[in-house]
Amino acid sequence: MRAWLARTGAGLLAEDPGVTAGLLAAAQATRGHPGTPEQQAAWNDAIGTLRDGLREAGGAAWTVAVEYDLMRLEKRADAVVLTDRAIIVLEFKEADASPAALAEAEDYALDLRDFHAGSRAHPIIPVLVSGGVAGFAPPRQAPLIWHGVLPPLACGPDGLAALFGWVQSGAPLAALNGAAWLDAPYRPVAGIVEAATMLFARHGVAEIAAARADAANLRGTSDAIARAVAEARRDHAKRVVFVTGIPGAGKTLCGLNAVFGAARQDGAAFLTGNAPLVAVLREALARDAVARRGGAKAQALREVKAAIQNVHRFLEDGAATGAGAPPERIIVFDEAQRAWDEAKARRGTQNRPGRLTMSEPAQTLDIMGRHDGWAVVVALIGNGQEINTGEAGLREWGRVIEGDPRWGALAAQRVLEAPDPLQRLAAGRPPWLAIDPALDLTVPLRAVRDASVAGWVEAVLAGDVARAASIARGAVDFPVFLSRDLDAVRAALRGFARGRRRAGLLRSSGAKRLRGDGLAAEVPAEDVADWFLNHFQSPPDGTTRDVRASDALEAAATEYACQGLELDACGLAWGGDLVWRDDAWTARRFAGTRWQAERSEAHYVVNTYRVLLTRARAETVIWVPRGSPCEEPLHDPTRDAADYDTVASVLLASGARPLEATVTATARAEPATLL
Repeated sequence: MRAWLARTGAGLLAEDPGVTAGLLAAAQATRGHPGTPEQQAAWNDAIGTLRDGLREAGGAAWTVAVEYDLMRLEKRADAVVLTDRAIIVLEFKEADASPAALAEAEDYALDLRDFHAGSRAHPIIPVLVSGGVAGFAPPRQAPLIWHGVLPPLACGPDGLAALFGWVQSGAPLAALNGAAWLDAPYRPVAGIVEAATMLFARHGVAEIAAARADAANLRGTSDAIARAVAEARRDHAKRVVFVTGIPGAGKTLCGLNAVFGAARQDGAAFLTGNAPLVAVLREALARDAVARRGGAKAQALREVKAAIQNVHRFLEDGAATGAGAPPERIIVFDEAQRAWDEAKARRGTQNRPGRLTMSEPAQTLDIMGRHDGWAVVVALIGNGQEINTGEAGLREWGRVIEGDPRWGALAAQRVLEAPDPLQRLAAGRPPWLAIDPALDLTVPLRAVRDASVAGWVEAVLAGDVARAASIARGAVDFPVFLSRDLDAVRAALRGFARGRRRAGLLRSSGAKRLRGDGLAAEVPAEDVADWFLNHFQSPPDGTTRDVRASDALEAAATEYACQGLELDACGLAWGGDLVWRDDAWTARRFAGTRWQAERSEAHYVVNTYRVLLTRARAETVIWVPRGSPCEEPLHDPTRDAADYDTVASVLLASGARPLEATVTATARAEPATLL
């Protein structure tokens, strides 16, 4: 049971309030949290308010859960009251009645809706009980439908009984069994940032794995990595462990678990060439470390920099003359299929010349091979997410392992079956490769409320309109919408991002002509961490609204800024770099004053949209601009309306839902259907 204390209404009324507060203090101590006089006073006040409200409302038969742990949020709901017809989530504040406090209560309710199996069929009412509010004033219009999470309400301590009465008079009888609710599973799907902070704080992957039965897939992969590490240590062997999987299936989570789990004592690091991912995770971990234990943020950043590293800098340091074995026995190489080939490694980037003399896979195994005894490289493979030239692919990893007898490999069968030879580890079944099916993640976990989106995206980008439409029809509440109006998209995203949920705009880096339709700004590299971590709509703790935050809905993140990261609700601006011609997608690039066909690198453009279409944990709203009609006196052929009209028609035929026709019902936030 996740509640620190649970009672029937009658039981809470019969128990001495001092005993109740003492039991909560004991529960706090057993969980390793320090007690304070302020906390004890807050419990005394809250228990008194709860008792008065239950007594006046006749809630003896109800169930009350006090201090209900919400793992995903790493917080606790102050109390959950289960009547015979509704779930009332209570957040007590001494005098705070701010929008941020209301958003906090709403976020707790949304968490229960999405991840608590006993909450899916009942109305959930988030309530802020604040000393800064007098009594209870019911909403001017009662809910037409008592379903899902209602908008948050506020009342004073003296108004709680009236609020209970209002709920009981309006909500339909739902046969809500308090004991069964307390025993129902709570399995949160953690986002990447949430997972990183929890794992860094020593939670295990099994605790934060998934909201569905397919959590076993994630645990199985994490167990397979742990076995490979243990066997390499036992046998003094060197191994590359390839983890494959579809977008959003939990590869990064498995990698973070490998770094922050038991292997931390051996020296472990998460390496990625994704600079925005490095910036966001480092900043998030540092902020969390300061919040947990205090101290200077600079010191916290020094600690997390050892755990989250830029792979290019790691390899350059290791390639330096005289460099010995690194301190890490285990490294996780994120998006390993995107490791640079030798030509790219020698060339480097525009801003930084190359310092390597071999491909990044070769350099990686050379550096880790300097260890006496065992070493493990966990290579995370994001299928279909190659978005740039100079990426060596799985074939280069296989070539290097083949030529170095010190190294062996483990992987699932998928590494031998890719249609693209560049992404095939080897031909046939080489003797240095052992097959472990558990190393392939096939179940999408990013989607909190509907797992069908990943398959839909694959069908759409393959040009299979009929299959995409069939997938969308088979979903209970398909969460992909389409609009031609950017203002409507922004309004919908703000509606979807309730509580502390995050929304943001995305765009392809190649969609150069979106500026003509009012979306020119891209997220600058120096603002990426603030874009993902800060708040505009409901800043916590009364902090200032940050216009750099994603939910300001001003700047759009490109595939380079968002790959490996995610938002709760995404607005995707569809650009002219991917249009529909002759019953298939045609990739283009903008050069000078016109679009040119992109032939040799067309698959990178398609992969870009695969990345962008799979960033949302809940809703994706696609904006297809109206463009410039040919009959306009100043017609702009680079934004031709006919091209955009065709794209919109194809996406609608594929099952995307017209936003304006469905957003009202969807914004009411139907409960999760996958628990």
